[in-house]
Amino acid sequence: MNALKEKYRKDVVPVLMKELELDNVMQVPNLKKIVLNIGMGEALEDSKTLDAAVRDIESITGQKPVITISKKSIANFKLRKGVQNGVKVTLRGDKMWSLMDRLMNIALPRVRDFRGVSKKSFDGRGNYTLGLREQLIFPEIDYDSIDKIRGMEITFVTSAENDEQGAALLTQLGMPFRKVS
Repeated sequence: MNALKEKYRKDVVPVLMKELELDNVMQVPNLKKIVLNIGMGEALEDSKTLDAAVRDIESITGQKPVITISKKSIANFKLRKGVQNGVKVTLRGDKMWSLMDRLMNIALPRVRDFRGVSKKSFDGRGNYTLGLREQLIFPEIDYDSIDKIRGMEITFVTSAENDEQGAALLTQLGMPFRKVS
């Protein structure tokens, strides 16, 4: 069993029950899934960049991503309906816990001048989205094999009812939030 999952069950659940004043263990917020997404506008001109993004996401997560397709045409972005324009992957279970552990303990500390992640990226329902500028912070990515540095969004979907519960859950799991001074 993953160490972070074990920490959640043994340490985080009792602390959150006390901190959030919950009566039942089933009320404690938990992590449902993690979604990694790379939106690629440059895929409109060159479809080979999509293959490189698929390879990067696959090496980070160990799971084959889905290629996203545009739902409608947007003239300002030169985007037509039905065009492939990104990749995404949804992680659940052990792969989810493994990615979260690697992200917090290995990848984020590798970011230059890292002072923590912002607490402002909650969506109002307890879910948190983290934007990364480059995929190179993950040790699985070989620097020599990439064609271009691309960013990604990582969304943590929780069962929390509001942002305060979601923040409490992610803080207890070890998410390095920026200290506000």
